[in-house]
Amino acid sequence: MTGNGNKPANCFPFWAVWVVVTAFTIACKTSPARKPLQGICGTVIFKSGNHMPGPDRPQPKGQPVVREVLIYELTKTDQTEPTEDGFYARVKTRLVKKVKSNPDGTFYVSLPAGTYSVFVQEEKGLYANLFDGDNNIFPVTVEKNRQSTITFEITYQAVY
Repeated sequence: MTGNGNKPANCFPFWAVWVVVTAFTIACKTSPARKPLQGICGTVIFKSGNHMPGPDRPQPKGQPVVREVLIYELTKTDQTEPTEDGFYARVKTRLVKKVKSNPDGTFYVSLPAGTYSVFVQEEKGLYANLFDGDNNIFPVTVEKNRQSTITFEITYQAVY
């Protein structure tokens, strides 16, 4: 310190750091995420507990979660190795892409036109709970120059 009680001339103004960090944080949160022009956009939601409908009982919405989302070639149930508790130990079709969902549950992945199967990685294995009439697991069709939007609900701990 100088003899007159003032700050030394080489003291860095820490408020300037706070301003820069705050501005960067706001810019990151408000900047629109780049979405693919063609592919799958989605949200991963985890649901647990009682989801039974009832009078005067609002349905719980679930929580957005961070998960690894795996995109496989269209997969039928007989092209997997299921476990006894409803997960998949192995998928025998080709893995096309992997992406991690953001803390708000959202994910975006660019893909060629085609139909794919979507899974998420859980501790007990791969998980998917949507099927079509041909036993395809969580099928999603991507059209040329279009985005397919999905909500992937993880429901193995929910009661309906």
